[in-house]
Amino acid sequence: MMQRTEEKLKLLLVDDEEAARYGMRRALGGFGYSIEEAGSVEAARTSVQKGQTDLLLLDVNLPGASGLDFLRELNNADADADAGPLVILITAHGSERMAVEAIKAGAHDYLAKPFEVDDLRLAVKNASETIRLRRENRSLRRRIEIEGAQRGPLTGASAAMERVRALIDKVAETDATILVRGESGTGKELVAREIHERSTARRGGAFVAVNCAALPSELIESELFGHEKGAFTGAAARRLGKFEQANGGTLFLDEIGDMSPNVQAKLLRALEERRIERLGGNESIPVDVRIVSATHRPLEQEIAAGNFRADLFYRLRVVTIEIPPLRERREDIPLLAANFARLASERYALPARSLAPGALRRLLEYEWPGNVRELRNVIERATILAEGEELA
Repeated sequence: MMQRTEEKLKLLLVDDEEAARYGMRRALGGFGYSIEEAGSVEAARTSVQKGQTDLLLLDVNLPGASGLDFLRELNNADADADAGPLVILITAHGSERMAVEAIKAGAHDYLAKPFEVDDLRLAVKNASETIRLRRENRSLRRRIEIEGAQRGPLTGASAAMERVRALIDKVAETDATILVRGESGTGKELVAREIHERSTARRGGAFVAVNCAALPSELIESELFGHEKGAFTGAAARRLGKFEQANGGTLFLDEIGDMSPNVQAKLLRALEERRIERLGGNESIPVDVRIVSATHRPLEQEIAAGNFRADLFYRLRVVTIEIPPLRERREDIPLLAANFARLASERYALPARSLAPGALRRLLEYEWPGNVRELRNVIERATILAEGEELA
């Protein structure tokens, strides 16, 4: 059974047929959605301009104007695509050409009449997940703006970190695939997010992260590419994969070296063709995503051992960004520690405390196998437990 939404989603049903709007309202009622209706493009435009719409279910055939034209209007109106509503386009004439047109125009999904109630509910549920990711990304951007560019694992005046930041500056506005290399805890995902946020073309879309090491090989394929209803035991409904969730944005593949050979082959094909197929389906779905991947493994050795495809490796690493371990940039530790202490004080509403000289000396002498993540945890714990005016 479909779960109720945790955060109320504002839907706008746009169809000139009152019976069609009634049917959709009835199908989506009881799941916590806030539902409005419009019978024309003009009425829909008025509702959207109020800024209270998260998702439009938009019929193509409307009096006075095409739903497809209105979809293009919506996407052209927002310089920041992340600020506008998502659109599920609905038509009575289902065809692959129309589906491609809808996606090109910026639709999140596409339904052809007559559709099943479950298909409608699932399309809205998938859209709500994308909206949740967009909200998280907006929240992250606000936090980055508040904290400033010199906070977090990218902080540092060392030559090594200057090189990392310079590379980010160079590649952010390109659409090149990026391979981020570094030990666990060095901040590989933060680098990927920074690249996403600095990309004018991508930051309006979602940043979607997948840890390839955290999922068994039999699940990672479904996670990436999605599946159709009945694709395998337990697949009770269609599900969009991470590629489709990240459409228009960035897909971050963490620990890419742990991906199975079978999934490597499908990933390579998706990169080359910019299209995917859901498990259990035969529809070729266009996707527009930027790939940033990361690993702590020496992939050249994995290739020599037959564990990783050389052709995929070259596809993924058009540009490589190497993040040095913390022990190789000890000169950054004082600034990192001070920033983490300030952040911890703000987070827990505690008095601001500086590092005692002896504590700083011990931080500089330690090897930090967990890198910046370990340093942050140490400083956060010390801030919470501190009793004096200094962190000892």
